Amino acid sequence: MRMNETRSHSVTVWTLVALIIGSTVGAGIFSLPQNIASVAGPGAMLIGWAIAGVGMLSVAFVFHILAHRKPHLDSGVYSYVRAGLGDFIGFTAGWGYWLGSVMAQVGYATLFFNTVGHYVPVFEHRWLSALAVSALSWTIFAVLARGIKQAAIMNMVTSVAKIVPILAFIVLVAFLGFSWDTFTLDFWGRTVEASLFEQVQGIMLFTVWVFIGVEGASVYSKQARTRSDVGRATVIGFISVLALLVSVSTLSFGVLSQEQLAALPDNSMASVLTEVVGPWGGALISLGLCLSVLGAYVSWQMLCAEPIVLMAVDGLLPRRIGTINVAGAPWVAQLISTVAIQIFVLVFFINETSYNAMVQLATIMYLLPYIFSALYLLLLAARGKGLSRAEARFDISGPEISARDNRRHLFIAAAAFVYSLWLIYAADPVYVLLGALAIIPGMVPYVATRLSKKERVFNAFEWCVVALVFAGAIAAVWGIATGELAL
Repeated sequence: MRMNETRSHSVTVWTLVALIIGSTVGAGIFSLPQNIASVAGPGAMLIGWAIAGVGMLSVAFVFHILAHRKPHLDSGVYSYVRAGLGDFIGFTAGWGYWLGSVMAQVGYATLFFNTVGHYVPVFEHRWLSALAVSALSWTIFAVLARGIKQAAIMNMVTSVAKIVPILAFIVLVAFLGFSWDTFTLDFWGRTVEASLFEQVQGIMLFTVWVFIGVEGASVYSKQARTRSDVGRATVIGFISVLALLVSVSTLSFGVLSQEQLAALPDNSMASVLTEVVGPWGGALISLGLCLSVLGAYVSWQMLCAEPIVLMAVDGLLPRRIGTINVAGAPWVAQLISTVAIQIFVLVFFINETSYNAMVQLATIMYLLPYIFSALYLLLLAARGKGLSRAEARFDISGPEISARDNRRHLFIAAAAFVYSLWLIYAADPVYVLLGALAIIPGMVPYVATRLSKKERVFNAFEWCVVALVFAGAIAAVWGIATGELAL
């Protein structure tokens, strides 16, 4: 059986919402108090959330609008970019999304075993933790190989289970621990030794990281019962996640000062609740983190296989990658993803890479489909087509759009595109260069596949992009060789 065979449209809107929550509310929310306090005070935090809320809502609506305007493109974030900007840019977006998901898996599992290590000290040993991360990855692969239905059920259970400790944190801190005096003590973060602009800039990638996955419904749009379900699930999931994230980060600043929060371990949410109600609160949050990570691990290992399967089906990668087993699972793509996770486990642990570094590198990779999808919608609303001839080839004219709706789409696309570019600007250049280096290995099978089909590898525009990628990769290699760059 092959990937291009028809899949059943059996995924409901609430399953899609659960997928978004399961993918988005992962490890990030539990480390959010420390992450934000390490670079910003409460005032900058609120400004950052306002920017992130508008920006990420714009990104979410980009996928919602594209799902409506281009109903023939039912393969999520990858298909939009490919149709509008051409095969190679589409491949780059899909590859970046896949690599970001792979790196996220390592970060999730690392935080999971760091938390378990607090109660079972044997996991505090770095290399034993690496072995445990590897074992967890292969166990999840075995679950996924039995089919998406089983994995979706597991994700639904963990999505519900992990929300309980998070809601308990919000209620207990709001009524028992929050102090307005503590919250306003150093409202503008004078102890951070950075300007307000620099504080806001510093938290940008952290806010994006905890929103990653809001496009999850779009990735699985092909399997949704109706197209409208994809849009509803995206909006419901976004609002739910935003409420949780803002509540956790804001309430934490009312319990401990910015300096105290910044000094907490990765599972900082547990430390905050311990301060309010004692050790049992920390244990409750740690349990929630473990459930959350397991749920997110399943979601992302499902999601990260999907882009390379779709690229194989579309002829941008060897078609064998799209093979489906008798259980309906893309086992070859999942196997490749698990092997890639294993490689990054070795790279990250050998370099003693911190959880925050994994977060920022993964976020850079995720930004590729966000930027390109926003650009595609911007071009659609402005001129009615993308940069490539792919739309005519795919016959994706879509429904009639009124002038008023088109202006609204143009505004949303511009907001999402500017926001995505701002995120690249706000990022540490180290991660931008390393991200360029990470794209290079994927170009090998892409070029080989194009040559085997006797197709032109790159057009003029794509050659310019390739030149930029290679320039960044060469700079990254030089920096690593001279010791100027490191994870």
